[in-house]
Amino acid sequence: MVKTVAIVQARTGSTRLPGKVLKKLGERTVLGHVIERLKAVGSIHEIWVATTTLDQDDAIVHEAEQYRIQVYRGSEQDVLDRYYRTAVEAGAETVVRITSDCPFIDPEITDHLIRFYHESACDYASNTLERTFPRGLDAEVFRIEALQEAWRNANQPFEREHVTPYIYLHPEKFSLASFVAEKNFSHYRWTLDTEEDWLLIQTIYKRLKHNHVCVTYSEIKRLMKQDPSLHLINAHVEQKKLGE
Repeated sequence: MVKTVAIVQARTGSTRLPGKVLKKLGERTVLGHVIERLKAVGSIHEIWVATTTLDQDDAIVHEAEQYRIQVYRGSEQDVLDRYYRTAVEAGAETVVRITSDCPFIDPEITDHLIRFYHESACDYASNTLERTFPRGLDAEVFRIEALQEAWRNANQPFEREHVTPYIYLHPEKFSLASFVAEKNFSHYRWTLDTEEDWLLIQTIYKRLKHNHVCVTYSEIKRLMKQDPSLHLINAHVEQKKLGE
């Protein structure tokens, strides 16, 4: 059986919203929500958190330990190096890349993506090559060999910072597969990078938390359709570009 490991990159030093992944959303932190949701993905065998060696990120380690999650600590700036070394330490054969600022990451969509990756027999699959899902449900799946090649050869700062650009920007070297939704909902933004994002995430959570622990993609879509004003809370927020 191919060992599939989800690696969540997390740090407290966000430039736009410092400490965002340790903000409390209900009884859990944002990072806690991400971990709990990944635990519900049947095709993931292990979850690791990749954080930095900075003292300020001791809090990330402590939070991960509350969920019995293993942690690797590495470079703050060279995230690709940190990520690759985490994957090696974990003994990963298939890597699932998740960022810690996505508290609504959907277990079902992530599971479908992993299965799609295996069925496609590709080097790399994601729901971000062609954006059809809301930002905040992002997931990437790739072979450890592809990550190793990126680690060895990527030399641009943005390639080291964002982990996977060397892979998906070189389709002549790697086979890529795009996982798309039936309808395009990419105009929605459910990730956490600004105060406006946080306001929307809190509002969604408060409206839907009574249903069950894991609010689903379908439920959030339904809520956004019922109340179009929610989309306006952070519709103006622009995602940072590679290299910014």
